[in-house]
Amino acid sequence: MLRLTWVQPEDLLGHELAQAYQDGRAPEAIAARWHAAGGPEAPPRAGTSPTPASRYLRALAGDLLDELAELPSGLADAEPTDLGQIRAHCPDWPARPVPAPAPTQTHLEAAWLGRAVGCLLGKPVEKLPLEGIRDLARAGGNWPLRTWFTARGVPDDLLRTHPWNRRSAPTSLAENIDGMPEDDDLNYPLLNLLLLQRYGRDFTTADVARLWLDELPAGRTFTAERVAYRNLLTGIEPPHTAHHHNPFREWIGALIRADVHGWTNPGDPAAAAEAAHRDATLTHTANGVYAAMFTAATIAEAATGHGDIHACLRTGLTVVPPASRLAEAIRHAVHLARTTEDFDTVVDALHTTHRAYHWVHALPNTALIAAALTHANGDFSGSICRAVSGGWDTDSNGATAGSVAGLLTGAPAALPDRWTTPLKNRLATSVADFDGIGFDTLAQLTHQLTHRETRHP
Repeated sequence: MLRLTWVQPEDLLGHELAQAYQDGRAPEAIAARWHAAGGPEAPPRAGTSPTPASRYLRALAGDLLDELAELPSGLADAEPTDLGQIRAHCPDWPARPVPAPAPTQTHLEAAWLGRAVGCLLGKPVEKLPLEGIRDLARAGGNWPLRTWFTARGVPDDLLRTHPWNRRSAPTSLAENIDGMPEDDDLNYPLLNLLLLQRYGRDFTTADVARLWLDELPAGRTFTAERVAYRNLLTGIEPPHTAHHHNPFREWIGALIRADVHGWTNPGDPAAAAEAAHRDATLTHTANGVYAAMFTAATIAEAATGHGDIHACLRTGLTVVPPASRLAEAIRHAVHLARTTEDFDTVVDALHTTHRAYHWVHALPNTALIAAALTHANGDFSGSICRAVSGGWDTDSNGATAGSVAGLLTGAPAALPDRWTTPLKNRLATSVADFDGIGFDTLAQLTHQLTHRETRHP
């Protein structure tokens, strides 16, 4: 039986209840009605519950989602989604910059490669609990993590307890890698190349929607993106696509779309953040949007070629409302990373702090990315290995850490061969005509957009 993930009302309801508790609403009465009717909790790791709900439960879930949407939030004033209000909350919003040199094509190739390598490193252990990641790496003689995961030498009983990601293991374990396989963490940067080619730097959120409907297969979307796509097909327009029956609107999906906005706005973190905001608000609100803005601004600073990772992260924080949960999470993570020698201790503290959040939520994942980059001092291998070894959304965290750290290296040759050689300069994707494209060609296309799009006063 076909069980479509991430859109069934009975599966969304549990996630929306969790979101309501987190964003300052009071859903207790609605939760009681749901559970009294036999409604299940949210699926803990998968996108759908194991058995279909009755017609009654599905109808009730839809009604309760509508009621939850009407509850007022006690955090709304501190965590706006409107760009003007976000800027008003940010006292250190970046000023208009002095023109910065655009990153070279070699810088951008290193960034693209870094994103792919970090993503691929995290793919086989995506969805696994932290202890599973650690046990599998130790069993493979690879802890602390320093290279690709492997099944060689791993006991069968451990693999039964913590099986590799079913879809990714055939293409992402050391013994199986043959080019970069398709992943949404690479599909979205490709889509944003198309976005800038077709609509330019003044693209709108509606342009993002049009592009997705033209070029993005619905089955390649997940969580907030899948709900927003469904909303578009039912006639709901942005930004309402981010709100309607979308409990994933503060998860990590917008963050993984942010890199191109940073790469093409070197030295202009405000412009990068504003572009990321227009992209993100198709699918996300509040902290989900801030995560994308933070990432874009961090990368825009890194793209100047002269910023160290700590300066880049500080710049990223200037576009995040300082009283928001995301800003607090990043500050806490960076402090832990700067004051704690052992990164496992940092990770354990982050997992304790963010234990109430889903493994795909933007808060814990953005915090982990910032901690990994800080603790590794921007070193490429150290950054991606820390980001992946910290768990949660491993492939997305590795991808973003790899993008930032790869960009800071300045050239593909600066990335160790053990990471880049297995990729064979080849990326698989279902986006437009990009399937099989090389990272050198992607860097050339990005460089053309960066040169064309760079602002001058």
